[in-house]
Amino acid sequence: MCGRFVSATSPDEIAKYFDASTVDEALLEPSYNVAPTNDVYVVVEEPGPSGREPGEARVRRVEAFHWGLVPFWAKSPAVGNKMINARAETLAEKGAFKRAFTKRRCIIPADGFYEWAEVPGQKKKKQPMYVERTDGAPFAFAALWEVWRGAENDDSDHLRSTTIITGQPNEKMAEIHDRMPVMLAPEAWETWLDPDVRDLELLGELLVPAPSSLITMHPVSTEVNDVRNDGPQMRDQAPTVAEVEAAEAAMKGEQGTLGDLAAERG
Repeated sequence: MCGRFVSATSPDEIAKYFDASTVDEALLEPSYNVAPTNDVYVVVEEPGPSGREPGEARVRRVEAFHWGLVPFWAKSPAVGNKMINARAETLAEKGAFKRAFTKRRCIIPADGFYEWAEVPGQKKKKQPMYVERTDGAPFAFAALWEVWRGAENDDSDHLRSTTIITGQPNEKMAEIHDRMPVMLAPEAWETWLDPDVRDLELLGELLVPAPSSLITMHPVSTEVNDVRNDGPQMRDQAPTVAEVEAAEAAMKGEQGTLGDLAAERG
């Protein structure tokens, strides 16, 4: 599962990092708490200006897509609310993802992402963790995209949407969750982005857990639980839920002791 991430890098910097030649005119505000249904940057390769002319070079672009895949056959864009992630193990089988897996693949750049770990002894509370690369570079999440056209069924009424592919966790992520976003290594980008590559077995071999050495993580404030909260402080290290509760319990104990003493002296 990947339900929140950070996207604070400018589109020009993203283009430079992923060797993209053009950037969408629709600029997005930096966000430290990107949530499903937000627009997000993607790196995608498409035909050149004239379309699919024989031998025409593809163009690698940075564009803004809706997060939550809306298949072309959907009756409403609301379908995308349930398709923010796609399981790597079943991409070639699921009707919602097979077409996109075959020819519409992209990369979602992310500065980091959030995951919620179980709190020992607590069923209702979870500890938010921030995960980022050890070298500070952006993650390259493997993703799919689709085009949904409305009632007019033409480009005047269309929505481009995307979903993040998740897979098995590496050893470090397994400490907090049983899934993680698939992170593509730079040597896999060209194959993954090429819409002419239709070998699903070859593509599936790219969807493996990133090495544990690539990531680092730390606890953050539960403020990230609310999508209305944003800002660089979202990813700052913070006391854990357990530590906060222990401090609150200790404070209540001290207040009780002081109250007892006051009552005795009164």
